[in-house]
Amino acid sequence: MILFFRTPTKSVIATEVSQELASEDIQKLSWLYGEATVENEENLKGCFIGPRREMITPWSTNAVEITQNMGLTGVLRIEEYFPVKDENAEYDPMLQRMYKGLNQEIFTVNIKPQPIVHIENLEEYNEKEGLALSREEMDYLLKVEKDLGRKLTDSEVFGFAQINSEHCRHKIFGGTFIIDGQEMESSLFQMIKKTTAENPNKIISAYKDNVAFAEGPIVEQFSPADHSTSDYFIIKDIKTVISLKAETHNFPTTVEPFNGASTGTGGEIRDRMGGGKGSWPIAGTAVYMTSIPVLMRDANGKTSFLSANGYTRLRNRS
Repeated sequence: MILFFRTPTKSVIATEVSQELASEDIQKLSWLYGEATVENEENLKGCFIGPRREMITPWSTNAVEITQNMGLTGVLRIEEYFPVKDENAEYDPMLQRMYKGLNQEIFTVNIKPQPIVHIENLEEYNEKEGLALSREEMDYLLKVEKDLGRKLTDSEVFGFAQINSEHCRHKIFGGTFIIDGQEMESSLFQMIKKTTAENPNKIISAYKDNVAFAEGPIVEQFSPADHSTSDYFIIKDIKTVISLKAETHNFPTTVEPFNGASTGTGGEIRDRMGGGKGSWPIAGTAVYMTSIPVLMRDANGKTSFLSANGYTRLRNRS
C-alpha cells in the first residue's frame, strides 16, 4: 500500500507501508514531511518526475531509518516526486523517469531475472565477455568442470574472473617479467615498494593496509579528558600520524553521479579508519580528476592524436 503526501512546495512524497497506519502515525509522517497533507486518493493525476522504480535512493534509505527511530513500524520505502507541466519536461533518465500519474504500482518492478546459462565453451565465453582469463586459469576451470561433472554457469565463471582479475590479484603488476630472454630481478610492484624501503624517511607503514601512514606534526587536540566517560573538554598536545591513500571510483559513480560519488568518500574514510590500529576521520584532502568537457564544438577545442600510437604502445597491433 502506498500513501501520497502533498508537501507545501507541491511535491509528492510516496510512502510504501506494509500495513494500515493509525491516524497518529500518519500525523507523525505529515510532521516529518514538513506539515505535508495526506491525499485521500490511491492514484494521482498529472506528470511527475521521480526516481526510477528499480533503484531505491539513498534518500529513501535515510528517510525510512528516520521513521524507525521515531517508533513507526511498517514503512518500507519513501520517495519524492516533483510535478511538471507535461511529459516534455527535462530530467535525467539515468536516475529518474517520467511518471504519467502516480499509482499503487510505482514501486513494482516487473523485470524477470535472466535464466542461468551453462557455458558450453569456456574459451569462446572468455573471449566474448572479455574476461582476460589466462591459459592456466582456463585449465583450472576445465578441471573444476570435470570434478563437478557438469558445465559451469555464467555467474560462476564471471565471478571467478572478477575475483582473479588484475585489480584484485595484481597478476601482471606483481608478476615476473622476462625481457629479451632475461628474467628481471623485481616485479613492477617490488620496484614501487623499493622507494619506501630505501628511503623510508617519515613513513611509518606502507603496502600493509589499504592506506599508508607517515609521521605528522605535534598538534593541539580539543577533546574530553577521559574518553571512557563523560568529562570536561581540555586542550592537550598530541603526536599525529597522517594517512595517505588514493581511492578511485568509476562505479557506481557513473550510474549515480551524485549519490555514487559518496562511495569514493566512504571508501576513503573506511580504509583510513581500518588501517593499522585505526584512526579518526578529522580532516582530509581530495583531488578529483575528470575528463576534459567538450564545451566548444569547433576545431579550436579539439586535439588530434594518431590512433596508431595507442595500438603500438599497448602492443596490440596485428
